[in-house]
Amino acid sequence: MNAPERNTMKISLVISTYNWKEALDLIFRSIARQTQPPDEILVADDGSRPDTGELVARWAQRLPVPVRHLWQEDSGFRVARARNLAIAAARGDYIVIIDGDMILHPCFIEDHRRAARRNYFMQGVRLFTGPVTGKYLLDNGVMDLNFFARDIKRRRHAIRNRFLSWVVRRRTHSNQKAIRSCNQAYWREDLIKVNGFNEAMIGYGREDNELAQRLYNAGVRRKNLKFAALAIHLHHPSRRLVSDNPNDAIFYATTASKSKWCNDGLDQHINEFVGQT
Repeated sequence: MNAPERNTMKISLVISTYNWKEALDLIFRSIARQTQPPDEILVADDGSRPDTGELVARWAQRLPVPVRHLWQEDSGFRVARARNLAIAAARGDYIVIIDGDMILHPCFIEDHRRAARRNYFMQGVRLFTGPVTGKYLLDNGVMDLNFFARDIKRRRHAIRNRFLSWVVRRRTHSNQKAIRSCNQAYWREDLIKVNGFNEAMIGYGREDNELAQRLYNAGVRRKNLKFAALAIHLHHPSRRLVSDNPNDAIFYATTASKSKWCNDGLDQHINEFVGQT
């Protein structure tokens, strides 16, 4: 991918959220200070209360780029469908997806733009806060932590270094290690090719692994984005299931069949947004 194409491509930032407007507000603050803002922001809302929509509307008035709120009824954990709605509505060439608990480094979008390569999706990283530091950030509107901050995990992810990031990105991957949709980027055309997230996966987990597997099956590979596109993950109670995840069976079936397509996916929403700006 040449530099002119990278510089002119349109980037859509998709934020998944559910009833945590305090964290979402801090995310918007971190977007407002980006060295290179996204071309649009889409909030993929899995059924939040009205106060989330009110917050998004206020930020839409403050930011210089379009902000859209894609809300769906609260019928359980349906983040796959929420993200598909945002992807269908997106007008960008490149989709950067984050969760609603990720505070962005000022160069987050700039780094994702620089890393973008055709036929690859990017897997980013995150620094974890503990409960004390997470509360401190929210209570005080703080958006930055350094390597020596207290009450953090994976502190190496506080280091931004373009050379080290380039070294890491030289490798290509097609496995499931460290797949996390809290910080990923895809070409929209690649997502359309495999029909986006699988909406049959309801409940927490595996929707990102299953999408990644279909992309691999379609010939799209992964590069890891470390020492760049940094983000801070705000502490919250774990959503992991204690027992077996019912989404595992869908993921294993996709892996075994080498499927490139899911039947319950993005295509059912695309026409809904045709002609909208």
